[in-house]
Amino acid sequence: MELGITTSPTPERYTVHVAGEVDISNADALRTAIDLALEQPPAEVELDFSQVSYIDSTGIGVLVGAAHHARDHQKSFAITGAQVGVMRVAQLLGVDKEIGMSAA
Repeated sequence: MELGITTSPTPERYTVHVAGEVDISNADALRTAIDLALEQPPAEVELDFSQVSYIDSTGIGVLVGAAHHARDHQKSFAITGAQVGVMRVAQLLGVDKEIGMSAA
């Protein structure tokens, strides 16, 4: 499945809306979108994962890296609306709290 990425920047928050399945074939596109968001002026970056049905370990790695990158740049970083399967993968890998992931 193709990954859809759109953004909704405001002065307070830069939101990246993600739809589809995040896996090794499209993780670079997600990384690029997150890196761009972290370079923008808003102090908060939010990833809306309400339309993400699947994520593999490569995708989780992108999110962990992004959370560290955000901390390095003193930005707030959160993943919201995670579906049950996506949340479960993050919890099994023990990174849900580290990357600021919350369920739908």
